[in-house]
Amino acid sequence: MPILLTKADVQRLRSLRDKKQREELGLFVVEGEKVVAELLAAGYPWAEIYGAPGWTGRRTREISAADMARISHFPTPSGVLAVGRIHREPLPAGALERGLTLALDGVQDPGNVGTLLRIADWFGLDRVVLSPDCADPFAQKAINASMGSFARVTVHTTDLGAALAGVRAPILGCALAGDDVHTVPPPRSAVIVIGNEGHGLSEAVQRRLTRSVTIPRYGRAESLNAAIAAAIVLDHLRRRP
Repeated sequence: MPILLTKADVQRLRSLRDKKQREELGLFVVEGEKVVAELLAAGYPWAEIYGAPGWTGRRTREISAADMARISHFPTPSGVLAVGRIHREPLPAGALERGLTLALDGVQDPGNVGTLLRIADWFGLDRVVLSPDCADPFAQKAINASMGSFARVTVHTTDLGAALAGVRAPILGCALAGDDVHTVPPPRSAVIVIGNEGHGLSEAVQRRLTRSVTIPRYGRAESLNAAIAAAIVLDHLRRRP
């Protein structure tokens, strides 16, 4: 028997499309059969799952199709909407000295942030660190783009300039004027920094770099998408002799 949502339930669930409301309530929402199934399979601990008739996922509160339309964030409602608790894990002291870290410096497109989480997952990175002015990783678009990697990648948000101060591991910043990345010996530990889509790396981060690296250009394209650039750089840095 479907449960009936109150007006307050509907208002709360609809408000979670807004970042300010997500932060105030400490909750975020994900909608869509594919992405919710991916995150369930990855073991993500959802607080609430609402399913329209026909959705057969675990731990679901069944609601009517009419109520799903009321809470949906999409013009065409999906069959399921899940609510999670926002948990921001602090960056442990000394973490950037160990393993490979992908750092995002002002990456503002949520699709790029989600795709970069997916890339970090593919290459088995130890963590992803976001500057506070990055797109919200708890936004629906970012989670969708991560294709389930949202549940598997450790993400921290912190002041990058301060976090990189004193780090002894190589700090490699991706920039058009950098050295050919293929000349860089693959390190066992390093921080790889991807900058803002339009403005590149911030001055605070540039001051912390050990080296700037770039991908050789053979054609006439002005630049590469941030996620594509990260994938190419990481493919090289993950190689071993």
